[in-house]
Amino acid sequence: MTSLEAIKYVRGELQVLDQLKLPHEFVYDNVSTCEEAFDCIKSMRVRGAPAIAIVAALALAVELEHKKDGTTQKLDTIKYINSKLDYLMLSRPTAVDLSNAIKLLKKKSADTAANSLTPDQTLACADIRLSYIEGAEKILEDDLTTNLAIGRYGAEYLRRQQVAIHTPVANADSLRYFTTSPPGTQGAPDQTYRKLSVLTHCNTGSLATSGHGTALGIIRSLHKMNYLDTAFCTETRPYNQGSRLTAFELVFENIPSTLITDSMAGALFARRKEEKNISAVIVGADRVARNGDTANKIGTYSLAVLAKHHGIKFVVAAPTTSIDLYTESGASIKIEDRTGTELTQISGAVVGKLDGKVDVNHTERVAIADQQINVWNPSFDVTPRELIDAIITEKGEVVRSSKGTFNFKGLMPQRWREQVEGSDESQATMNSAGSQGLQTPMSEESTQFYMESI
Repeated sequence: MTSLEAIKYVRGELQVLDQLKLPHEFVYDNVSTCEEAFDCIKSMRVRGAPAIAIVAALALAVELEHKKDGTTQKLDTIKYINSKLDYLMLSRPTAVDLSNAIKLLKKKSADTAANSLTPDQTLACADIRLSYIEGAEKILEDDLTTNLAIGRYGAEYLRRQQVAIHTPVANADSLRYFTTSPPGTQGAPDQTYRKLSVLTHCNTGSLATSGHGTALGIIRSLHKMNYLDTAFCTETRPYNQGSRLTAFELVFENIPSTLITDSMAGALFARRKEEKNISAVIVGADRVARNGDTANKIGTYSLAVLAKHHGIKFVVAAPTTSIDLYTESGASIKIEDRTGTELTQISGAVVGKLDGKVDVNHTERVAIADQQINVWNPSFDVTPRELIDAIITEKGEVVRSSKGTFNFKGLMPQRWREQVEGSDESQATMNSAGSQGLQTPMSEESTQFYMESI
């Protein structure tokens, strides 16, 4: 295996890597039904917003490829698809990528049914199944394409922040540098730059997506382009996605990397910024509000404050699907509080007392704190836009303006017209209706969004 895959798919067959067994075991589960996908998502054997949506979509595609719906009338096929998608939505009801995928696939199936004029109902059912399957497969394909683009744009953004070295480089130190043409030039002589180091938080790589990843995808691209010195990753308490998953991915692909505890970031920046040329903190995003405020794994906000103090770029890697234009600011994003036992207990494979080897067949859960202590365990936090330097998407970068603002209008003009300018008109109508004593129900998108650990 040359690259890490959390999801393996060929038409009619889906395999999902059991992430609860990482980093000690590498086991794929066969997922052939929506019920198996639901359990896979609910138990967190698969996690990461894009991966959750992909597994749900493809599980139903597998069912339809094997005609498990058993329908002979096109309206029954649509009912089957919609009921299964509604069921899958319950596996992670607040996951925006899953919700978006379900809406897309419902529409595609319904459009196919509406446009099917054949009197042969069996043929019409087959057309709807194929339409759904192709739609689910495109979600998988588009996610990988998106991640590769984010990786490329992010790597080039960080390269442009580097200053050329004009003093001779000793042969012994040559591996710490790279040579390339200056950014924005054509035909100019190559210049020498120091390789850069970055810090990332949580897991945003192949295990959370269809492949490559978002924030970790930028790190992969930096490494591939020979720009990377070291990737530092936090352990990401309390669920340890950094130490369990990101560290595993970095080692798996032989990317120079170092694991630190969450509380070591400040010391790392203070003591090793110059030595390692630590240039950026790169994180993913579960939701980016219209003004640029970003909700992400708990601990992200702290890293942004530390990066600001130490003059280190803070970069968010997010597909445009994670940019929520309906939500004006991070103040409208409601954060889920998780169970206290995530802080007071921990599970892991047993280490042999004599030989120090990990026994993957023997797992124990142990207490690491007084079990009566009160616990506050929010799953996410919101990083204010003022602390973010750039948001990297598959369509390019959006940098914070001199006024401290982000503008996504140029990046997504159609969505901006529909969701911002259109919603402004809708709000004016609602206000007018309200002034007349009329009750207008709020849309699903206008409610607060609940973030949960994914």
